[in-house]
Amino acid sequence: MPTFTFDAQVTSAHFESSGAVFALGDGSVRFEDRTFDAVHDGAILCAVVHPSGDGLVTGGDDGRVIWSRKGEAGVLATSKGGQWIDSIDASSETKLIAFSAGKTLSVIDATDAGFRRDFVHERTVSGVAFDPKGRRIAASTYGGAWLWYARIADQKPTKLGWAGSHTGVAFSPDGAFVVTMMQDAQLHGWRLKDAKNMRMGGYPSKIRSVAFMAKGRLLATSGAQGAVLWPFDGANGPMGREASEIGFDDTTLVNLVAASNPHGRLAAGLADGRVWVADPAGHGLNFIKAEKGAPIVALALSPDATRVAWADEDGNAGVHDL
Repeated sequence: MPTFTFDAQVTSAHFESSGAVFALGDGSVRFEDRTFDAVHDGAILCAVVHPSGDGLVTGGDDGRVIWSRKGEAGVLATSKGGQWIDSIDASSETKLIAFSAGKTLSVIDATDAGFRRDFVHERTVSGVAFDPKGRRIAASTYGGAWLWYARIADQKPTKLGWAGSHTGVAFSPDGAFVVTMMQDAQLHGWRLKDAKNMRMGGYPSKIRSVAFMAKGRLLATSGAQGAVLWPFDGANGPMGREASEIGFDDTTLVNLVAASNPHGRLAAGLADGRVWVADPAGHGLNFIKAEKGAPIVALALSPDATRVAWADEDGNAGVHDL
């Protein structure tokens, strides 16, 4: 298992075409083979794998969106007025990249340098997510989520309203539901065909990550003493149904979860520094990092669900073959 000790905190971990890659708070991108790119003048705040699968697209507090491949990096876009790039997503289906800076959601095309759309919101955008076809984008903000068609310049967004601060957003793999994480330790969801609301609460702490898995039948989340699993099979999703929990441990919390839809394998990074992998249909947890330490702050499962990358708050990181 390759291990690393970085001299800056890790923002996020990912798997691109050549292997694991880490985005760091010192503005650098570190590949699994120890290739190093110092790309941002400041911290990397968000990152996503490029729509081609090759390299990482990062957003920084220098207001730039940069595509990093091994030994090569280029600026794809800059924010208006140099505002921080707070969130980012990409679609392999349409080759589009979406990012937010302040109240503005911007869309660029990885195959057309001249294409750009900017959509302005009433409040700061906290998260962005493409639908499975890469044609619509959900943006979380205070008061709910806004839905935009990615390529249309002049449009009125669909507003999915719910009072409170929404800190991140995701589409279900079938495109039927939008789910947001909220500041007050709960999830909120909408069924898009009729905008019916779903409240998904009962968490002891703020939810930092969500991941759909098992062909979209389950939504895994952090924020509790175990990984919380919400059922999303059927037309009603989790409406009127209870969540289950795996890996319960009353001495710690699950900081992050990672999955790779359509696989059924789930990884979890804990606040006490441990990392486990499990199949909810099976039995028991496989601790790929059993020793306790600094909280896990970055976690990724490879697309084929055979490898896990993790990093802790002290800059220690590893890549594990399952």
